[in-house]
Amino acid sequence: MSTHPDQARKFGEGDPHDFLDIDVLLSEEERLLRDTVRQFVGDKILPDVADWFEAGTFPKEMAREMGALGLLGMHLEGYGCAGTSAVAYGLACLELEAGDSGARSFVSVQGSLAMFPIWKFGSEEQKQEWLPRMAAGEVIGCFGLTEPDSGSDPSSMRTTAKREPGGDWILNGSKMWITNGSIADVAVVWARTDEGIRGFIVPTDTPGFSAPVIHKKLSLRASITSELVLDDVRLPESLRLPEVTSMRGPLSCLNEARFGILWGAVGAGRACYEAALEYSKERVQFGTPIASFQLTQRKLVEMMVRVNKGTLLALHLGRMKDEGRLSSAQVSFGKMDNVREALWIAREARSVLGANGITLEYPVIRHMNNLESVYTYEGTNEVHTLVLGQAITGLNAFR
Repeated sequence: MSTHPDQARKFGEGDPHDFLDIDVLLSEEERLLRDTVRQFVGDKILPDVADWFEAGTFPKEMAREMGALGLLGMHLEGYGCAGTSAVAYGLACLELEAGDSGARSFVSVQGSLAMFPIWKFGSEEQKQEWLPRMAAGEVIGCFGLTEPDSGSDPSSMRTTAKREPGGDWILNGSKMWITNGSIADVAVVWARTDEGIRGFIVPTDTPGFSAPVIHKKLSLRASITSELVLDDVRLPESLRLPEVTSMRGPLSCLNEARFGILWGAVGAGRACYEAALEYSKERVQFGTPIASFQLTQRKLVEMMVRVNKGTLLALHLGRMKDEGRLSSAQVSFGKMDNVREALWIAREARSVLGANGITLEYPVIRHMNNLESVYTYEGTNEVHTLVLGQAITGLNAFR
């Protein structure tokens, strides 16, 4: 059936980043949530994020503002959490990372890595004690899995938890590259025990626990990254997560976080594309805007196409997750491809802006540097490639 001319997109009209009218695939409620988060980012993050990036900080008080908006653990049910759909959570991640990867990382770590394991594997008492305060942003969490010598192979972790005759646990070891570590009030730490991998809720004021900040980062600077050191940290049995005794626990948390990342990366790519598009229409060289040059238009078109394809992929995977049929390999597909495409967009946008592209007056170099970290955290590009390789061949290449 042909489209009525009045209904068709007219050349040069419409939203330049939503070229395919993907908005029509969202419900009114989803668009309202998306627009609310976009407004929050515009009001609370974009005015100051370049300064946070330059200073290497993230304001701790932002947690309560995000909590008041319902962003923390928003995809979880009960205990003060908003209980939104996976798509709604993804849209929030997209808009947050359009502001900065650090903002999305904060929400992702709080909800998917710190709150989710308590919600999924914790006792009812643990859920009641921690989740409402974390949802409100009153308590900040972090997630301790990666170690100095154990990144892509977390099962080789060296952190141990030994049970004493009286029932207490003694934790020793260290974790590395931990978002929120030094501003966290509680850490979910994974350790090797005689019974398998177990998770522990570690209040950060527990004797023997410390979280030195990692300095001299050139990426994710508007985010706090720390080491966690556990030196004979004594915990009661009541702080052990009772419902998991294997790597299934931390890996399920990572899968939740990766889902947010595959949405968030589209936001970073979109922000870079929009900056390049606007700049190219205003920057005049040889008596004409550089947007009129063929090579520039090719770059802009390639960026636009990648943003729209990435959005469609994220939305499709989000609908699958809401229907309960999204596999971890499909999450790897989204994380791998959307992040690498966003990084490509950022690099092309940087070239459009020329020398201005390396300053914090524009968002491009900030997003580009951030995406270098996003490319490798929560599973490197290579790891996700091998996950997909195993999925299509049935053969394990992790060796």
